[in-house]
Amino acid sequence: MSLQCGIVGLPNVGKSTLFNCLSSAKAQAANFPFCTIEPNVGVITVPDERLNKLAEIVHPGRIVPATVEIVDIAGLVKGASKGEGLGNKFLANIRETDAIIHVLRCFDDGNVVHVDGSVNPVRDKEIIDTELQLKDLETIESRLPKVQKMAQTGGDKDAKVQYAVMTRIKEALEQGRSARTVKFETPDELAAVKDLFLLTSKPILYVCNVDEANAKSGNAYVEQVRQAVADEEAEVLVISAKIESEISELETFEERQMFLAELGLDESGVNRLIHAAYSLLNLQTYITAGPMEVKAWTFRKGMKAPQCAGIIHTDFEKGFIRAEVIKYDDYLTYGSEAAVKEAGKMGVEGKDYIVQDGDIMHFRFNV
Repeated sequence: MSLQCGIVGLPNVGKSTLFNCLSSAKAQAANFPFCTIEPNVGVITVPDERLNKLAEIVHPGRIVPATVEIVDIAGLVKGASKGEGLGNKFLANIRETDAIIHVLRCFDDGNVVHVDGSVNPVRDKEIIDTELQLKDLETIESRLPKVQKMAQTGGDKDAKVQYAVMTRIKEALEQGRSARTVKFETPDELAAVKDLFLLTSKPILYVCNVDEANAKSGNAYVEQVRQAVADEEAEVLVISAKIESEISELETFEERQMFLAELGLDESGVNRLIHAAYSLLNLQTYITAGPMEVKAWTFRKGMKAPQCAGIIHTDFEKGFIRAEVIKYDDYLTYGSEAAVKEAGKMGVEGKDYIVQDGDIMHFRFNV
């Protein structure tokens, strides 16, 4: 299970600069709209110091961290849903992402033009919201007649659920509300929503791009954003893309930590963004550790042992027998798997075990 996020925003808000900081891929960043003309895709590693600590004990052949895929598209403008600008062309590239990172400009700089002439992150947010909502409305309206016919004349149970779901979402979109504001509870309804791949049904993380002076505490623009999204189930993160760009140029971990300390920051904005995305999607990590590799595996919070085993390979889930579980702190305390066993600290868990973040897992299966 690999997390995939799409980055959206108006031109010149720092979207591609942030992408460059997140990814080893280098998107073009310049002071004019539509600079990004092709979708950029970058794969970044999820920071997890636990892997390094375990590697010091296990001495594996390699360390394999979890990854996040980031998709960066051209800046959207008013009218994008109807084909204005280049962003509309690439909206399809973020339809299947797990979450959306919406970058908002929260800094003043006369040298960086704003596509609408002034800095107003709440207005910018509303422009993007509207364009995504209109694009989703277009999707719903194109599918609704066929589903309606199947629901009303064919006696198709699934079609009836789909029609009911689409009708409620259509009503919300027409009122200027995003699809994620419509609450569904049954598994059939949730499946129907997922199958639509709507842009506004995805969890969203608002990234307020501030200048260096406001990287720690934010500013008045950030507070305006927080107030504007108070009723949404969304995260708000304050990042200075300029600082992150400078950090990405530093070669060693020590240099980066010294740079952050000088600015009074505990952690880079990039790391905080990745952790926030995991939190937003209720994702956690379990670990496998052995002489070949120490590897992180991403799972959704609340998943049971067989489901987590299936992330490695479907055969592991089909033939699941049991899971041998070591808590991370116990592994560090006792210094080896053998010592943990000897101390009676290894758990032997069955099909109902709910895997916890940081669990070191070994699955027994038979197919």
